[in-house]
Formats: sequence, C-alpha cells, structure tokens
Amino acid sequence: MIFLKNMSVCEKAIIGKRFTIVIPKAVREKVGLKEGQKVLVYAEAGKIVIEPLPTDPFKVLKEVVREPYDESVDEGRAEEWLKSHASR
Repeated sequence: MIFLKNMSVCEKAIIGKRFTIVIPKAVREKVGLKEGQKVLVYAEAGKIVIEPLPTDPFKVLKEVVREPYDESVDEGRAEEWLKSHASR
C-alpha cells in the first residue's frame, strides 16, 4: 500500500532473516537508489534513516565548488555543504 506522508512516498516493508529489508520499488525510484549504491544508515529520534550517498563524490564537490575555484570563497562553501550533509 502506497500513501503520502509529508509529500513523501511511503510503503510497508518486512524485516527478514538477519534483519534484511527490501526497499520498496516506489521508494527506490523516488530517491533514485541503484543496486550496489552505498548508503548511510543511522538512528535519529527513534527512527532508522537510510540516506543514499553520492555515487560520484567528486561530481558533487564540483557542483558545490564550481569553476573557477576561489579558495577564500569555495572552501567555506564546501565546508558548509559537508557539515549540512554529514550531520544527518
């Protein structure tokens, strides 16, 4: 059963042997998750959060830093981006 919660796609799943879980197709498609992609798993406020990690971190860095590189500006921008994404 698919339903919306805060404009998100939600589906029920079952925890299997060895605590495995299959992420429902609608959810995988919503976040663009690919087979073999690395994810960050953490507990937050009594919930389990699975966050996809970028498949190409250098591409993400290029989007954050942009061209041409100006260390006085871009280093701070990259640090703020990293802090906002690493603290989740």
